[in-house]
Amino acid sequence: MKIGDKVQFLSEIGGGKIAGFQGKDIALVEDEDGFQIPTPISDLVVTGSGEEYSSSRSAVKKGGAEQTPETADPDTFNMSVKAKINATMDDELVEEEEYDAADREITYRAKVEERKGGNVLNLYYAFVPEDVKNFSKSTFACYLVNDSNYYVHYLYMSVDGHSFHLRGEGELEPNTKLYVESFALEQLNEIDRVRFQLLSFKRDKDFVAKPVCDVQFRIDKVKFYKLHTFQPNDFFETPALLYPVVKNDEVAQLKPIEAEKLIYVEPTETETKSKKDIQSNVSYSKLKGLESLNTPKHAKSKKSSDEPLVVDLHADELLETTAGMGTSDILNYQLDYFRRILEENKHNKGLHIVFIHGKGEGVLRHAIINELRYRYKNYPYQDASFQEYGYGATQVTIR
Repeated sequence: MKIGDKVQFLSEIGGGKIAGFQGKDIALVEDEDGFQIPTPISDLVVTGSGEEYSSSRSAVKKGGAEQTPETADPDTFNMSVKAKINATMDDELVEEEEYDAADREITYRAKVEERKGGNVLNLYYAFVPEDVKNFSKSTFACYLVNDSNYYVHYLYMSVDGHSFHLRGEGELEPNTKLYVESFALEQLNEIDRVRFQLLSFKRDKDFVAKPVCDVQFRIDKVKFYKLHTFQPNDFFETPALLYPVVKNDEVAQLKPIEAEKLIYVEPTETETKSKKDIQSNVSYSKLKGLESLNTPKHAKSKKSSDEPLVVDLHADELLETTAGMGTSDILNYQLDYFRRILEENKHNKGLHIVFIHGKGEGVLRHAIINELRYRYKNYPYQDASFQEYGYGATQVTIR
């Protein structure tokens, strides 16, 4: 810093040129009116050399005439350095700020409206045909339905042996449904088995903690070939197939919800009794579908009757149509049904179950015997009564 240098004040508006010094730390700054202002050197910044300096009123002598220098900026000269920097930044931001306020991101979240009875956790895995009129060629939209007042963070995976493939993850808001994916019938094998991990909570308020859920189950592919399994419901405008994942705060028995009962029974000799007594004294003659037998009514019926439970495994008894299914698909379905019946009755000790598989080529019978030998070793089995069931029936006893 030397005499003649153009300077500006850091702490206030204005500036001038160095006219001299008072000691080592004080400079005499001459303003445009000719006044010399003692100023600490630390409060000054050099903006130009002595040759370039001129105030708005100073003149460059040329032939005795005074001229205003082109380099002088009357709008900014009397501004502090900080003010100049801020002004420059404001100019750069003008273009960025010139946009419609409607384009700004909405950060406001409306308060969640809770419904009565919604503090019990219920979550469904739902399938909706996208073309009901052309059902056999329709694709299916997959949804998660949160029928509760809780937020639910979820992981949705398909299972392949001991490996898992993440198909989706995110957060379900209370009392909403969320689209997950779509697939065609030929892609059903990709979700043969699925797994959900769920964490439920509420925001901005106290709540009753729910258990963390880890649910894994198998999807019944045959259901997608049976139109009547897609039923009217409270969540979609079109018929849907719903799998309860969590039901009333508990991991549900994962069987499709259907409007019809697919269990057929025959009344006993107590037909003249009240309807309630009849329901507690029925014998099971035929099963069709995959509905659970573990209801209190069914359990009571089995305990009060010595007659065997008869299950017909013929494909035409289990399926409305086998269109689109190969021989191996049908056999796998029959075996899955066989395992389901044994699993649902494993606590009914002493119960006799007669599986009618037919004589035919013996493929189904051989597969059933193989299951009993290696998977259900504790269950004794024998050929069922020929007089009652003919050839092609095996009786299994629950132990």
